[in-house]
Amino acid sequence: MKKLGLIFKETSENRIKDTLKDSNALFIVKYSGLSGPALNILRLNLRGSGASLFVVKNSVARRALKSIGQEGLVSSIEGPCGMVFVKDEPVGVSKILFDFLKEHEPLKIERGLLNDKVIEKKDIEFLSKLPSKDVLRALVVGALNAPISGLVISLNQVLAKFVYCVEEIRKKKQG
Repeated sequence: MKKLGLIFKETSENRIKDTLKDSNALFIVKYSGLSGPALNILRLNLRGSGASLFVVKNSVARRALKSIGQEGLVSSIEGPCGMVFVKDEPVGVSKILFDFLKEHEPLKIERGLLNDKVIEKKDIEFLSKLPSKDVLRALVVGALNAPISGLVISLNQVLAKFVYCVEEIRKKKQG
């Protein structure tokens, strides 16, 4: 029979692997010096954006990352670390992390994983400065709509000028 600690480690490792399969991105953060209530605030903020913070022993995290072929992230697992799994939009989650970092300096963002590629802190910071997916969609729709709107306005002006011209001719014939 297996020991309880070993079962817990295997369960945690499997949870990391399974959660990573369902995630669009992963960010590794170091939370040394961060208070418990502040960590809970971060968890709540992340949960509202479709992400979750998972804290696990470093040996378990390293083993899980190695088993899925992500050795590039293993070196970031040092000291008290947490793994932020992003299910929805990585841009919004990176904004939450950097906004939280402004108020809570003990939090450190190390590296991440986006589309199976290791990204550095500067890349995550770049993500945080991008507009959200909804804003980008609105910009694209606006750009696609602009030529059509311009055409409609031009055609409307031509029609208005024609109506104005016909009205002037009618007034001259009556008067």
